[in-house]
Amino acid sequence: MQGGDAIYASSWRCSLGFNVRTSSGAEYFLTAGHCTDGAGTWWSNSGHSTVLGSTAGSSFPGNDYGIVRYTNTSVSKPGTAGGVDITRAATPSVGTTVIRDGSTTGTHSGRVTALNATVNYGGGDVVGGLIQTTVCAEPGDSGGPLYGSNGTAYGLTSGGSGNCSSGGTTFFQPVTEALSAYGVSVY
Repeated sequence: MQGGDAIYASSWRCSLGFNVRTSSGAEYFLTAGHCTDGAGTWWSNSGHSTVLGSTAGSSFPGNDYGIVRYTNTSVSKPGTAGGVDITRAATPSVGTTVIRDGSTTGTHSGRVTALNATVNYGGGDVVGGLIQTTVCAEPGDSGGPLYGSNGTAYGLTSGGSGNCSSGGTTFFQPVTEALSAYGVSVY
């Protein structure tokens, strides 16, 4: 299981953001908070036959990140996203070329157009401090990783407008905030 892979809750699918761990070696993964909100158990397949773990933390709205603790010790958890070895986390600059991976549309790239953006998803769900990009995304890509080709983790797919046929604007929760909140790191 690596960044961009499909993850299944009881009745919806999202994408894994980044595999992370604590200083003591406990294994978790990050995804979007609107994915973990109300979710208990996570599976690696739509048939719910392989359990990955359970939600250990969730922050949405306001933020859009969540953390899942792996309970399955037999699944491989490489520190990669879309096959790229993730070695560090940072906040990108405006103009930075970024890559997003997700379980609906795969790998797409674009660039950062703004930082600290606030988005109103409707129904009172407002999220602030987001990274705005020209990368496309579609439902199910939520929670997936935003990173650089140099192996730097940047964000978690939050939401946006458009699609991968016509293009669009997609917003990402900065991953550094989630790492700090949960005391975990990429590897």
